[in-house]
Amino acid sequence: MKGPIGIGNTAEIYLNDAGHAVKVYKEGFPADEALKEAEKQRYIHFLGIPVPEVLELTTFNGRQAFVMEYIKGETLGDLAMKDRTLLEDYLSVSVEIQMMIHEKEAPGLEPMRDKLTRQLQDVPPLSSEEKVGLLKQVEQLSGTKLCHGDLHLFNLVETEDGIRVLDWVDASSGDIRADVVRTYLLYVGFDQEIAEQYLALYCEKSEVDRDEVLQWQAVIAGARLSENVPGEDADRLLGIVRQGVKGRIAK
Repeated sequence: MKGPIGIGNTAEIYLNDAGHAVKVYKEGFPADEALKEAEKQRYIHFLGIPVPEVLELTTFNGRQAFVMEYIKGETLGDLAMKDRTLLEDYLSVSVEIQMMIHEKEAPGLEPMRDKLTRQLQDVPPLSSEEKVGLLKQVEQLSGTKLCHGDLHLFNLVETEDGIRVLDWVDASSGDIRADVVRTYLLYVGFDQEIAEQYLALYCEKSEVDRDEVLQWQAVIAGARLSENVPGEDADRLLGIVRQGVKGRIAK
């Protein structure tokens, strides 16, 4: 295989001689990480979500990997950046896709409560008091809906057969409001205006209350800190956490 066609925080994507995508994990992950993500993606495919089909587990230069269908097309993010006049239309499409995802029950995935609890317990910048406050709020999460965990315009690919949804490594079964605020915070780190457009569209189309979404900002920002994403503004996330914890204490 030639050089990677995509590089993410956890893995690199290659194109093999058969025309399939190969997701190769970086060093340092648990030995079953590829297996877990492959099984997760197969489950989501079974639920009827338009995701790349997983073909097989493999290794590449001693690293764990899995082979999947290669999705040819442009992301909605790339298309929107080419023509900003179409941004709201693409955001509207993304919201409709996210709402379709949120309609699915996903009892076969890791519960969002468990995932967030594990992440929040592993954030060095947070004090014990801050962690306790966030973990108490996590206990109030409800629902077993399919939550993508990383949905944004750059994970949606327009193909000849419709839009396909990529990158399900952070998917869980849980509360759609927390999933929406996760997307909102990802956009805030990229462009505040896009973030506000997205949230307004989601709340309008779904009739979910904006304040019910934003109440989960501190929890999701805290969990995001545990991921150590290169280029992420950790101080901004920490500020969201501390403002949220302080606000809850004041109540």
